[in-house]
Amino acid sequence: MTATNAATAAASDAEARSILERAAAASFPPLHAVHHLLSVGVCVRCIFRMFGAFSHACSCASLTVSFFHSFLEEHDDSAKGGSCSCLSTDEACCSICFGILLPTCHKDEGVVLFDDISRIDIITSMVSQAIQREGYQIDGFSLEISLPAVVAANERAIRLYMKEKYGSENWFKDEIFSQQTMSVKEGLRLLIVPSLEKQLGVKHGDNSFRIRLTYTHDDASLKLKRLLPNDSNRKRKAESREGNDTRRNSTYDDKQTLSETDSFIHKSLEGIQDQEFCSLFELPPEKVSKPCHLVMTFLRSPIYIGGRYLKLSRNVSQSCWIIDDERMGEASVEEIIKESVCAISRGDGYKFHAAGREDIDVRMLGSGRPFLIEVLNVRSIPSAIEIQQISDKINSSEKKHVRIRNLKLVDNEIWAMMREGEAEKQKQYAALIWTSSPLTDDDLQKISVIKDMEIVQNTPVRVLHRRSPLERKRIIHWMEIEKVEGSSNYYLLHLCTQAGTYIKEFVHGDLGRTNPSIGSMLRCRAEILQLDVTDVKMDLLQ
Repeated sequence: MTATNAATAAASDAEARSILERAAAASFPPLHAVHHLLSVGVCVRCIFRMFGAFSHACSCASLTVSFFHSFLEEHDDSAKGGSCSCLSTDEACCSICFGILLPTCHKDEGVVLFDDISRIDIITSMVSQAIQREGYQIDGFSLEISLPAVVAANERAIRLYMKEKYGSENWFKDEIFSQQTMSVKEGLRLLIVPSLEKQLGVKHGDNSFRIRLTYTHDDASLKLKRLLPNDSNRKRKAESREGNDTRRNSTYDDKQTLSETDSFIHKSLEGIQDQEFCSLFELPPEKVSKPCHLVMTFLRSPIYIGGRYLKLSRNVSQSCWIIDDERMGEASVEEIIKESVCAISRGDGYKFHAAGREDIDVRMLGSGRPFLIEVLNVRSIPSAIEIQQISDKINSSEKKHVRIRNLKLVDNEIWAMMREGEAEKQKQYAALIWTSSPLTDDDLQKISVIKDMEIVQNTPVRVLHRRSPLERKRIIHWMEIEKVEGSSNYYLLHLCTQAGTYIKEFVHGDLGRTNPSIGSMLRCRAEILQLDVTDVKMDLLQ
């Protein structure tokens, strides 16, 4: 040990002795009660926590069970001589926290196990290394902790046991011990956050990057579950629903129900009065030899990258379109944008959202259609320069299928605004149509003077296989029609409609399922040959 380390250890020992001497001078916590808690397997930190003094002792590295024993030998006659049974408790985990507040850890096939006593910074060092391996770039973190329900059950058992032993003594009547003070979860947070901040070099707070520590103790949780009332009835009902042919093995597949188990235990314990609790559970709870398992997971809240896309090809769908294992079209807008976004943000997955959609054979022109790429659990949040690189890569593609505008990082509120605006937005189109007979100037004028005309559309025949048969009312806000030069039966129709209008069906009438239609108004057959969306009127992502 170096001189610096020796000095640090001596200072820590002096701090621990000072904490214990102040507690002894105040006769609180009473040493005989402390001695008893140690004898039933409660760790030092849980003792101080239960007596409301955890914040004073949590950061003291020397305040171990062994140090506590030495102090008891000096100040408590019942502990002198080394004959006390609690002197061997270093070999067991805490009966309440299962070693969570005083852990050591080693890796076992990706899962961390706990035994004996060591420093909390072992865990935080492992967290830091895992974050580096995953490639996360962070500017802060929030911490989530999940503990097995048996921790709360055992703490309640210890409190009720001490009430039976010392309920008549004045220190217990003061209700400091008998009332719930700092929880194990709060204690662990107090211990681990400063160490995490030091290891990671960033501050804890409300942050999109979340560190989740999930502690489990399968054996203790399942054993506790079987002691709770109605559990056998629940098991029989669950097995009965499976049927005789699919009934589970006689051992009952407990491993698959552990998350349900903890939820069930928490709910059941809340409804059990102290008297019933004492009749159901062993007081004090048995000592714990098997440590908790810890699984570390990391998750960043989704980021949203939004803009507007233009689709310049009549053979590109909005999303990947496969029918009977055969791909429709050359590519999709979603895949083209996603490929470039995910290469930089390095997320676990993505979701593509757009303000409506166009058919594969319809181009999206004008200012483009608003879209969002929701990227899940990104390793790094793209900078403004990287966002521009994504845009440049897509726009410089040789195939020229898709172009994007105004790409930027946006808040998740944009998603809700885009959904809300879909029903209210207006869309403009340009359609090349054919009519079975030439149109007169009166016909053209008849179409062009229409303003805010209501039409009724039943679900089109072409989408009945995937859409509910409904009747929809839509508004045609205005139309303009002009002849195609050099032809008497071809026309260019410009129109502005309410969102959700089926334009193709509005032209040809869909066997009378859309009324009125261009064909019915002109009293001739009308067909649509090409269609372009020329504007999506939304104020988003301009």
